[in-house]
Amino acid sequence: MDDLKILAELRADAPMPDADRLRGLRRRVTRRGPRGYLVLPSVLAAAAAAVAVVVVTVPRHSPELRPVPFVETITLNSEIVLERAAQTVEKRPMAPEPRPDQWQYTKTLNVQPADGRTTTYESWLRYEGEQSAGRGVDGNIWVRDVPPDDLSPQAYRKKLLKLPTDPDKLLARVAGDRRRIDKPRDEGAPKHVEAPDVRAYRILTLYLKRQAVMPPKLEAAIFRALAKIPGVRIEPNVKDATGRTGLGLFRSAESPRRYFILDPGTYRVMADQTVWLRDEVRDGKVIVKKGAVSADVWLATGIVDRPGLAR
Repeated sequence: MDDLKILAELRADAPMPDADRLRGLRRRVTRRGPRGYLVLPSVLAAAAAAVAVVVVTVPRHSPELRPVPFVETITLNSEIVLERAAQTVEKRPMAPEPRPDQWQYTKTLNVQPADGRTTTYESWLRYEGEQSAGRGVDGNIWVRDVPPDDLSPQAYRKKLLKLPTDPDKLLARVAGDRRRIDKPRDEGAPKHVEAPDVRAYRILTLYLKRQAVMPPKLEAAIFRALAKIPGVRIEPNVKDATGRTGLGLFRSAESPRRYFILDPGTYRVMADQTVWLRDEVRDGKVIVKKGAVSADVWLATGIVDRPGLAR
């Protein structure tokens, strides 16, 4: 069997970054293992771009069978990537606090998993949280009063500024958040308590999406805390629903797979995107097909002076 030929054929379909460079690396380090397998040693994980360990296994069978080789999900070294993200974001200057009468603007593309239908939304939320606005299907801007709550940009910024910027202390804080643990549930519903790692990951990624009010030092601490959570992975070249390519942050235990797609230059969250890796079946019926995508893609965000203005 021509193992290198099989590897080359496999390489053509594998979604790896920097294809030309990695092809040369693979050829230099490929060796035959003691049981007839092709093994790419973990030295690839130490490549300059922090490429994670990639193992390609080609079982030995008689030539006429020629089975399709199995390829593991290709990821980057999450600790190195997240540390690079932390070092990048902590250098940003602290943005001045918006005035209470300014507005947080967001333009979002939503994708529905059932039929792939997409809808674009433009919304505005007054910084002190007492009014919200949006653009209707007719193109006109509507504004309405809303009761203030702890989700206003102003209140959220105050909350974030109180969080520790030491990664270990931040991780301990969010993993043991009693308000999240003891949250109310519907009458008769069984109590479900998340595992600390699951809770920490969920809360930290929720904070990451609060881009317009995020203090840089805290954002850096979030990335460093995420690197300490077991099962956190980074997949390269993940496309959002608009075709933009970024770094896919995900937890390996999740199914379907939920990506927080990061801009590879700024490390801002570009999309919150879920991909079904297999059919989801309920009561013997397929309710979501393999390959379906559900997504919120951030097209623009920022602080503006009034509804109707965009960033």
